[in-house]
Amino acid sequence: MRIGTLAAALGAALMLAVSPASAQQAEKPKLTLGVGGKPLLYYLPLTIAERKGFFKDEGLDVTINDFGGGAKSLQALIGGSIDVVTGAYEHTIRMQAKGQDIVSVIELGRFPGIVLVARKDRPINSVKDLKGAKIGVTAPGSSTNFFVNFLLAKEGLKPEDVAFIGVGGGASAVAQMKRGEIDAMSNLDPVITKLEDDGDVKVLADSRTEAGNDKIFGGANPAAVLYMKRDFVAANPVTTQKLVNAFYRTLMWLKTATPEDVAAVVPEEYLLGDRALYLSAVKNSLPIYSRTGVIPAQGMKNALAMLVEFDPELKAATIDLPKTFDDRFVVKAAAGGK
Repeated sequence: MRIGTLAAALGAALMLAVSPASAQQAEKPKLTLGVGGKPLLYYLPLTIAERKGFFKDEGLDVTINDFGGGAKSLQALIGGSIDVVTGAYEHTIRMQAKGQDIVSVIELGRFPGIVLVARKDRPINSVKDLKGAKIGVTAPGSSTNFFVNFLLAKEGLKPEDVAFIGVGGGASAVAQMKRGEIDAMSNLDPVITKLEDDGDVKVLADSRTEAGNDKIFGGANPAAVLYMKRDFVAANPVTTQKLVNAFYRTLMWLKTATPEDVAAVVPEEYLLGDRALYLSAVKNSLPIYSRTGVIPAQGMKNALAMLVEFDPELKAATIDLPKTFDDRFVVKAAAGGK
C-alpha cells in the first residue's frame, strides 16, 4: 500500500472511531459544576465521572464546587456563579413553582438513599417521637431536609415541630451525632453505615432499597440528577450532550461495578479511614443508582406528591412535570452520543 493510501485509510479509521457528538466542539468546554456534599454516595456518579476522566474524554474541563448542601448549590446556580448542578430532582419542581425554569437532563439516582436515624440513647422509636427533637440534615432546604418534612407530615407533624441543624455530609456529621449534639439525623452513606456499624443509631426510615422506597413513597422517587437553567441548555446543546454522555457512561460502569471497584476510584479521604466500612456502605448504596438515566413518569409524580405533603406553596401551584426533565440527551447518549 502506498504511503498516501495508507494515510487516507488511517484517517478514515480515525474518523470512524470518533462519534459525531465527540467530534463536535462544546460551546462551553470550561464550566463549573456545583454539588452539595460530593463525598456522599448520593453523588458517587459525579466522582466516578471525574476520576475516571469521562468529562475529559468528552473534551470538557469541569471545575467542581462542593457546597455544604444541595440548597446552597441551587442558590449558586440561580445566582449565576456556577453553570450546572448535580443535585436533587425535587429542586426542579420547587423552582418551577417559584417561576425559575430549571430542568434536569439525566437521572443519576432512582432512589434517594437517604436514611433517618435516631441516637440509641434517645426515647425516639418512630417518626412520631421526633417532636421537639434536634435533627441533623446536610443543609436546611436540602433533600435530606425534605425527606424528614415528608415523614413528619405523614404523621401529622410540621417542620416547625422539630429543630433542623445543618451538619454536612462527612466526618463532621458523624462527630455531631456521636457527641450527642443532635437527637436524630437524616443523611446518606457512608455517614449512615458508619453510625450503624458503630452501634450509635437506630433506623427510623431507609430509602436505600426498593422495598424501603415502596414503603415510604409507594414506589421509585428520583434522587440525584444533573440540572441547569433551561436557557443554558438552549445556548449549549453540545456541551449539555457531552455532560450527559459522561454521566451515562458512569451509570453503565456502575451497573457492573463492585464495591472494591468503587473504592479503587474514589479519593482516599472518602473512605473515612475505614476501607471495610466504605465497602459496606457502597454495597448498601449500589441499588440506588439509575439503570437508564431516564426519570419515569411515576417517579416524577411520587416526587411531587412528597413535596405537596408539606409545602403549602406547591399545594397551590400548578406544576407541569414533563418540563422538569428533558430526555433528549439521555436518548442520544444511549445511542452512542449520536
